[in-house]
Amino acid sequence: MMSSATRLPATASDADPSRRNNLALIAALVHHHGVISRADLTRRTGLNRSTVGTLVGQLVALGLVYETAPSGEAQVGRPSPDVRPDPSTAALAVNPEVDAVTIGLVSLGGKVQKKIRFDTERIPTAREAVNIAAAVIAGMRSELDASYRIVGIGMAVPGLVNRADGVVRHAPHLGWRDEPVARMMGEATGYPCLADNDASLGAEAELIFGAGAGRGNLIYLNGGASGIGGGVIADGALLRGSAGYAGELGHTFVRTDGQTCHCGASGCLETEVSQSRLFNLAGLDGGDASQLEAALRAKDTAELAGEIARQLGYLGITLRNAVNTFNPDAIVLDGFLGILHELSPNTLDNLLRTQALDEVGGRARIYRAALGSDLMMIGAAELAFTRLLADPAGISALPAPPAKVR
Repeated sequence: MMSSATRLPATASDADPSRRNNLALIAALVHHHGVISRADLTRRTGLNRSTVGTLVGQLVALGLVYETAPSGEAQVGRPSPDVRPDPSTAALAVNPEVDAVTIGLVSLGGKVQKKIRFDTERIPTAREAVNIAAAVIAGMRSELDASYRIVGIGMAVPGLVNRADGVVRHAPHLGWRDEPVARMMGEATGYPCLADNDASLGAEAELIFGAGAGRGNLIYLNGGASGIGGGVIADGALLRGSAGYAGELGHTFVRTDGQTCHCGASGCLETEVSQSRLFNLAGLDGGDASQLEAALRAKDTAELAGEIARQLGYLGITLRNAVNTFNPDAIVLDGFLGILHELSPNTLDNLLRTQALDEVGGRARIYRAALGSDLMMIGAAELAFTRLLADPAGISALPAPPAKVR
């Protein structure tokens, strides 16, 4: 890796919007693919080889990518080097929930380098969640300063979040209202911070790095301790709505005589489809998704089978409505919803095939989220990478990453 002393400055032509956009395009392709050849960059962008070579060279000089010998099949003619994201550029990720605050370090390319879950004895307030995350980040500071260039922090919050100002308007399960968490986190850590809804970030992460890759229209649903969140990708972009709060599929009406939800309504999906009920039937006081899945697979009782069927039935109602409304290529289920689907893989397919419109129900394929427990860290970090990917040359305003051998 080039040392900071020999790094080249960004070229003066970065003032040209066209060149800046092309640089951003190349940076995003390398970030999202993890490894991609110069030849493939040329094919995907439509730029000529010379221009791609110059842009890649500038990204190398900025410390954002590096090149290696070709790793693919033998090619006719001169081999094209592979371009890879430089892991020394990274973002921090924070995900507060009702029972924990998780902090992650994610390098360029969407690779989780470190993840720390801090369990809480009660639901944390916004200030407590920020203080916990800030304390963990402070404990990592020597490592961060020695090995990484941090572009910022992304927060994935289970609630209605204004992405523009980072204010949590309402997080029912957390009990937060009008909390400026992005500003609070920035002040507590010294890093710039952005915040958004956790399920929206999860949908975008699965679209880029996971089960949704290559699919332009998908519905994402995540189930966890903080309820059920959703996100809708339409023609390759997150559907945000007029205030940025679209996709709250956890509050789909599924039962006329249902319980009162945290949101104040009754009969919502997340009052009927619940992780806590599964933990109780599995005989667990708590734990993560992998522990829950192992316990459910090991326990074979009529009561558990009935509860799984009941919850899948209500989830099917929501998916039928969502499929008829949005006509997706794929449905991606995360958290305990993915576990439910794995335990009875034909149930939801049958419900969609028999209850949704023929033209749309038969088209949508159901997948379990591919990113697993790292999903929220990757999604939150992607939010922090947004500014960098829009203007890669702007990274020169930050200290150069420490030199190290890969």
